[in-house]
Amino acid sequence: MSVLNTVSIPDEVVMKKIYMIRGHKVMLDRDLAEIYGVKAIRLREQVKRNKERFPENFMMQLTEAEVEDMVSQNAIPSKQVLGGAFPYVFTEHGVLMLSNVLKSEKAIQMSIRIIEVFVKLREVILLHKDVSLLVEQVEKKLIKQDEKIEVLFTYLSKFIEKEEQPRTEIGFKRKGK
Repeated sequence: MSVLNTVSIPDEVVMKKIYMIRGHKVMLDRDLAEIYGVKAIRLREQVKRNKERFPENFMMQLTEAEVEDMVSQNAIPSKQVLGGAFPYVFTEHGVLMLSNVLKSEKAIQMSIRIIEVFVKLREVILLHKDVSLLVEQVEKKLIKQDEKIEVLFTYLSKFIEKEEQPRTEIGFKRKGK
C-alpha cells in the first residue's frame, strides 16, 4: 500500500502554511519538514548538500525584517518557533525539488499533494481576478448610467426652475375684461 493511500493531508492545512513573501507563495522549511515527516535540521542539511538545485526562485532565506513580519502578522508566537535562525522558504518549484533531494516515499507523495494545493490556489486566484474584472465592468456601466441620470435631472430641474409667467389668454375676448 502506498503512502498516498495511508496519509492524507487536508487542503486547508496546507493552505494555512502558505505565506506570501517577496511576491511569491512560499512554505517554511519547518512546515515542510513536519509534512514530510523529517526533522527540520535534516531538511536543511539536504538543501545545503544540494545547493545547486535550489536557485533563488526555488528557495530563499528570510531576512530579520521578514521574520519579524511573519511573527507579528501570522500568529507565530516567536522567532524560536521558526527554528531560532533565519528560516528558509520554498516556492512551488522548491517544494517539488525537495522531494528529489529527500527521496523518501512520503516526501514524494506529500510534494505531489502540496503542488496540487498550489495549483488549486492559482485557480482560485484566477477565478477571483475574473470576478473582479466583471465587478469592475458592472461598476463602469453603473457610473455611466449615473452620469446619464444626472444629466436628465439637470434638464428636468431647468424646466422646474423656470418662473411661470402668467400667460395671455388667446381667443375671443369681451370688452372690459
